[in-house]
Amino acid sequence: MKIIVPMAGRGSRLRPHTLTVPKPLIPIAGKPIVHRLVEDIAGVLNQPIDEVAFIIHESFGKQVEEELIAIAQKLGAKGTIYYQNVALGTGHAIMCAKDSLSGPAVIAYADTLIRADFDLDTSADSVIWVKQVDKPEAFGVVNLNDNGEIIELVEKPKEFVSDLAVIGIYYFKDVAVLKNELQAVLDNNIIHGGEYQINDGIKQMMAKGMKFVPGKVDEWMDCGNKDVTVDTNSRMLNFLHQDGEKLVSKEVTLENATIIEPCFIGDNVVLKNATIGPNVSIGFGCKIENATLKNSLVQNLTVIRNANLNNAMIGSHVVYDGDFTSISIGDYSVLE
Repeated sequence: MKIIVPMAGRGSRLRPHTLTVPKPLIPIAGKPIVHRLVEDIAGVLNQPIDEVAFIIHESFGKQVEEELIAIAQKLGAKGTIYYQNVALGTGHAIMCAKDSLSGPAVIAYADTLIRADFDLDTSADSVIWVKQVDKPEAFGVVNLNDNGEIIELVEKPKEFVSDLAVIGIYYFKDVAVLKNELQAVLDNNIIHGGEYQINDGIKQMMAKGMKFVPGKVDEWMDCGNKDVTVDTNSRMLNFLHQDGEKLVSKEVTLENATIIEPCFIGDNVVLKNATIGPNVSIGFGCKIENATLKNSLVQNLTVIRNANLNNAMIGSHVVYDGDFTSISIGDYSVLE
């Protein structure tokens, strides 16, 4: 089994944090989004992963590439890097990894996290993972026949089709079939919204009678902007806490400080005259003094003093001393 991860976009809606770090590498509960995504998919598949292919922008740099390769290696898989340097759509992104498009594979876009527990229907030609939503008109949804098979993809339907939204994770029994259809999309210059779309390849597979079925996830968490990313961090902390995962490092210095779980706190963090939690992630090497933090996400090597923070997202190497509450501060900022 292979996992293909298109992730070349920087994530403009999550600026300023994505000015220095690609969105899929933003940490959620102490681990990069893409790392959690790949691990969660591997857990659902419950079978060996042979390769994880990442499609990135070349500007991400060698350090990012090394981190991604390490994610694959932790799963016992080969890590492969491909480049998409021009934003030409989801179909084009997948075809940038065409040398890896063979055999069974999952394609997953690295801006979402899931919680799921179901048996993958490997008899189907494809599984499209979906989540029941309250406002289907805001999403792309699937249309099912009486046998529960997917017969149509409908983007933001004006009239009710179904309430099962496509979340951007797909299984293909042989992803080479999708590759062939997407090659035809590229060759015939089939464009929607100025881009080549994965849906056009999928629709061609459906037209040839291939079997598509839904795979329903229990939780679907977005990381599109600051507020939803902070909320996703809180939700993930609660899931991990319920699973019994140890989230607070043993290398934390407490001086008149209280931790209210669930929280992730990394190595070499100093908490002095502070109350932390619930639903707070703090990366390694941070120092928090005379402060209260809840429902917030702080990255690495940051100093926070004299603060009362709620719904805050703070990058790495930040120095913050102030009385604002709901803030979003990018890397290497100083506010004193």
